[in-house]
Amino acid sequence: MDLGKCLTLAPEGLYCPSGDFFIDPTRPVARALVTHGHSDHARSGHGFVMATPETLAIMAVRYGAAFCATRQAIAPGEQVLLGDATVSFHPAGHVLGSAQIRLAFPGLTIVVSGDYKREADPTCASFEVVPCDVFVTEATFGLPVFRHSRTDLEVAKLLASRALFPERAHLVGAYALGKAQRVMALLREAGYDRPIYIHGAMERLTTLYQEHGIPLGEIRKVTAAERPKLGGEIVICPPSALQDLWARKFPDPVVAFASGWMRVRARARQKGIELPLVISDHADWEALCTTIVETGCSKLLVTHGEADALVHWARNLGIEAEPLHILGYGDEEEAPLADEAA
Repeated sequence: MDLGKCLTLAPEGLYCPSGDFFIDPTRPVARALVTHGHSDHARSGHGFVMATPETLAIMAVRYGAAFCATRQAIAPGEQVLLGDATVSFHPAGHVLGSAQIRLAFPGLTIVVSGDYKREADPTCASFEVVPCDVFVTEATFGLPVFRHSRTDLEVAKLLASRALFPERAHLVGAYALGKAQRVMALLREAGYDRPIYIHGAMERLTTLYQEHGIPLGEIRKVTAAERPKLGGEIVICPPSALQDLWARKFPDPVVAFASGWMRVRARARQKGIELPLVISDHADWEALCTTIVETGCSKLLVTHGEADALVHWARNLGIEAEPLHILGYGDEEEAPLADEAA
């Protein structure tokens, strides 16, 4: 079947003409399939949304129950016929409920990855390789310089700093959806059993994770009166809060930031980060390349990020490849949050 009838690029984003739906559209549309709950992929105002139950729950928390006119939950691996497209969702390993979207047509299979990572994560289902003819991938960290560290070693750095400076609060900047809860779970896996304190902007999403059975231990919302008394404690907050007056009320805080971008030391220095933690919810260069090969695709489309380097690598491997440069997608970890005030 002709690719142009199955998937094309429209002003709203990726569009399937034969099924008459969009995938992660960047503006309101009649029918949207959504890979995950981050705000650059999941927007409100659509007529119809199909997503995993967890993603629908996340969208309801972030945008309110009326975020779309109608919705349909789809379980991992379940097949639904939309026009000529047989659609199924498969784990992407990015955040709770994140999924790749597989579109099957006679003689052609397309997989749209959304954002993904290959490293194990205690807060979401692990990435599943889905064989396909056309693979549509992200490339947030699509440069050879990006090689993510082992997360257990990064968490060990945080705990070692806390042991070295027991009188100082440790403020960890982390995106409110996914990264924050992952850091909490990783701390628990490392044996940390103290209460973990959180910024108010993270409370609703953290509660949602707990309601979905993710064990995070004792989580406490920081109050204004408590801040000067939290020496020796770990406090997780949105990255923007690290620069706010809010952060200055803690006792001599050690400022940390959990992000794949912390591999770039100049960026850490620029942001005034004392303790950079290389913890990413995106695939690094090696994981991107490995995944592309494992899908067995003959054509690669790159939605956003460092697309040109990944396209060049794929072409040298004999894979037909091109960048899409979709505007509106980006690194959620750096994006300002609408719900950070608390």
